[in-house]
Amino acid sequence: MSKDPKAANRVVADNRKARFNYEIIDTYEAGIALTGTEVKSLRQGKATIGEAYAGPSGEEFFLFNAYIPEYLQANRFNHETKRPRRLLLHKRQIDKLIGATQREGFTVIPLKIYFNDRGRAKVELGLGRGKKLHDKRETEKERSWNREKARLMREKG
Repeated sequence: MSKDPKAANRVVADNRKARFNYEIIDTYEAGIALTGTEVKSLRQGKATIGEAYAGPSGEEFFLFNAYIPEYLQANRFNHETKRPRRLLLHKRQIDKLIGATQREGFTVIPLKIYFNDRGRAKVELGLGRGKKLHDKRETEKERSWNREKARLMREKG
């Protein structure tokens, strides 16, 4: 039985605006503590992390404001759609993230939610600092120039 390479790391939700709004310095992979109906809903590919963020609550790290819709076949055993979800990180990683958010003014942003090759739900967290307006303009100019350069190269060659 050979595994399909596309089945490994199947992205469920992607925060595409995060890299535009934040300068990502470091990334972390974290597990998520989910209920059964949340996993089933994620497997259907229905989640939104556009407004989500991660932060400390006591000695643990949580994912706040991530929207995982109710699983329709679960009737009364369903989950709350925007509840805080505990992130599974090593103690050293939690300490580093808490220090960065409290002392240095960084933000922890979820970049994507995906299933790894073992079928576990994971979150890719980015440690970043918010971009200023002029930085966003520069990113847009660079993206536009790269697009124009690729178009010119296609025309010539």
